[in-house]
Amino acid sequence: MHYFNKILTCALIAASAGCAFNPATNRPDLVLMSEEKEIKIGQEMHQKLVESTPIYNDPVLNAYIEHVGQKVAAASDRPEIKYHFTIIDSQDINAFALPGGYVYINRGLLTYLHSEAEMAAVLAHEIGHITARHAVRQKTAATGAGVASVLSVLVTGSGVVGDVANLWSTAAVKGYGRDMELEADRFGAQYMYNAGYDPQAMINVIGLLKDQETFSRRRARLEGKKQQTYHGVFSTHPRNDIRLQEVVKAAGDLPEDKKTTKVEYYREKTDGLVYGQNAHESEKNRYNHQRLGFSLLFPENWKVDNQRSAIVGTAPDNSATITIKVAQRKSNQPADMALREVYDVRTLEQGEKLNQYRLEGHTGKLPSAGAEAPDRVAVLYYGSRQYILEGKVNQDSAQDAEALNEYDNLFLTSIRSFRPLRKTDIIKPDIKRVRYVKANDKTTFASLARHMEIGEYAEEQLRLLNGYYPRGEPKPGEWIKIVE
Repeated sequence: MHYFNKILTCALIAASAGCAFNPATNRPDLVLMSEEKEIKIGQEMHQKLVESTPIYNDPVLNAYIEHVGQKVAAASDRPEIKYHFTIIDSQDINAFALPGGYVYINRGLLTYLHSEAEMAAVLAHEIGHITARHAVRQKTAATGAGVASVLSVLVTGSGVVGDVANLWSTAAVKGYGRDMELEADRFGAQYMYNAGYDPQAMINVIGLLKDQETFSRRRARLEGKKQQTYHGVFSTHPRNDIRLQEVVKAAGDLPEDKKTTKVEYYREKTDGLVYGQNAHESEKNRYNHQRLGFSLLFPENWKVDNQRSAIVGTAPDNSATITIKVAQRKSNQPADMALREVYDVRTLEQGEKLNQYRLEGHTGKLPSAGAEAPDRVAVLYYGSRQYILEGKVNQDSAQDAEALNEYDNLFLTSIRSFRPLRKTDIIKPDIKRVRYVKANDKTTFASLARHMEIGEYAEEQLRLLNGYYPRGEPKPGEWIKIVE
């Protein structure tokens, strides 16, 4: 009778509220958003995210994640959705999902997993959030209003998506609360079983994440900093959580000859994975001028040309340029006055002082600028010189105010990245990578740590990488991870 009442309630409000039967939860959903709208939001959020977040560029590893993710997704309750799997180039230990089929796993989490089954467990948990429509269900319950209200709560800002920075504070990234996280575990364990992966791998992942949490808590206490943990129930589960064990057991027990674990295959695919901060990726678009001694970060994939009278960065589609010019500075002249003098104008629009890397300057827009004039200008004082920076949008590329605003944000990001050249800028970045070696009868984590420059917690990090935290030593002949 209770189930019949749910069906009746759903039918009465379906016309206005978009009530639909959810194949994952096996019950009707009272949601204020259609599946089409859910997918559209996911697409737009994904586009904003990849434009502003570093993505790990490894075709082999990306193809591997895609293959395993699609295998699990095909065994889910919503296999008809088109799923997308992306590796975020971040050392943070996390994974999350956006509405409509978008799953993300951080490079940092991959370094601590030990098998394909464990990776499948993480992806399956995130797929569970998507199939259960947790993002939509939670925000619908919070608003109880129309579609516009749901969108404004799900994602903030003037557009459908708004500022991508707000994404990182949403439940999609931080977790949905204990009940929904456990529900995602239940679905994920079942999808793993359906796809032929041992659901017990989910328990293994919880164990290694709890080790991370224990170490993170200890380190935060020693350094007086705030602890960071993996999102949601993965961080709130006790190591021997009875509820988690129950949902994993309920998924079923595969015969030994049917269980897919693939430890060796995972080792092969992740050998050489970047460890820690990826300096090469984060600074790959930085332009360094050794003779003049300055450094500037151009937008991703822009081509930089050192011309006779200026340095010009050009967008891949020629839609915009950023130009740097240099001249002698007039002593004691305020930066805003110098900028107005260069362009022979009395005032500047959206003017603001610049104070960065101990350099002073000013930026703004020219009033009533003509077709040939730059859209954003800036001056920065460095030594006896003044550097003039100009951002200009090709007139054919300026479709509307929103597009112009996005270009202006690109220009400002580059302007604010201008700084004096550092010694590290002209030295090849020291990229550290995870490698696999076989232990011998003399191998200990303490002895290995003495030869690795990975910080003052080197031994603890090696133990965490290999599943030996806080104690224990590898057995002779065992494959272990090192960092070099």
